[in-house]
Amino acid sequence: MKTLISAVIGLGLVASAAQAHAVLERKEASAGSTYRGVVQIMHGCAGKPTNQVRVTIPEGLIGAKPMPKPGWTLATTRGAYAKTYTTHHGTASEGVTAITWSGGSLPDDEVDEFTFLAQVADTFEPGATVYLPVQQDCSEGSHSWSEIPKAGQDPHDLKAAAPALRIVPAAQAAGTTAAPAAPVKAGDLTIETPWLRATPNGAKVAGGYVRITNRGSAPDTLTGATVPFAQSGDIHAMSMEGGVMKMAPVSGGLTIKPGETVELKPGGYHLMFEGLSGAPKAGETVSGTLTFRRAGTVPVTFSVAPIGASAPGGGHQH
Repeated sequence: MKTLISAVIGLGLVASAAQAHAVLERKEASAGSTYRGVVQIMHGCAGKPTNQVRVTIPEGLIGAKPMPKPGWTLATTRGAYAKTYTTHHGTASEGVTAITWSGGSLPDDEVDEFTFLAQVADTFEPGATVYLPVQQDCSEGSHSWSEIPKAGQDPHDLKAAAPALRIVPAAQAAGTTAAPAAPVKAGDLTIETPWLRATPNGAKVAGGYVRITNRGSAPDTLTGATVPFAQSGDIHAMSMEGGVMKMAPVSGGLTIKPGETVELKPGGYHLMFEGLSGAPKAGETVSGTLTFRRAGTVPVTFSVAPIGASAPGGGHQH
């Protein structure tokens, strides 16, 4: 079940040339924007599982709010900022300076992500770099991803580099996700905004999403999907039971009744592509198909959003 949950969330990212194994999914942001920080833990400590992850929130990332994780205990540390910042909701002179997820168990051979939201201070200039040190503690041993390059030092020379966020112009930060394709008509069906979450190299599964409206007088059923780099594409459903997230295939496909709109989206019905031979990257488009009992096989173009995105546009806007 852990493997399936990780697949839907869209986990992990390849290590940098410096071989850092605590990395940020989104490495660029613009001043004044809302930043969705996704810290990815790529391995344990000498084969031992990870039990705690602590992320230091640097000066200039304002009003940080962590995302809870099922099975992990969440704690925050608050403190005063060096100055008072203007925020989307007024001003702030203090806030969260560190976030800790503890009590879980992430095996060495699995990856997972730890997420927070924060506003990037409008005082940053394009070209600035912000570092987020990460402390990773395991059942035995630990890693401190906290090294920050000195002036003139190549970050790739560091053995335990802190994850880095680069400040870029707003137009550049906004251009990381492909525009959604135009709606597709297939008989009585209208198919809108097919999209995928990006995956790290080596991932075996990917999540896909789409909105389908049936304007006819007879039901139709979505039975599968294809993309060139996956061996199979089925429909799955997610649900919470007793505080535990569960996922299961939808037997017989997903029926769209006459006059009904069904949206496959994160946290609910979704497409599960398995047996990947490639990794979709944010900003790309991917040609694929959706298969229906009545409408048949319909060509569609999936846009690719960043890992962990909650919407086809990336889900990072305020």
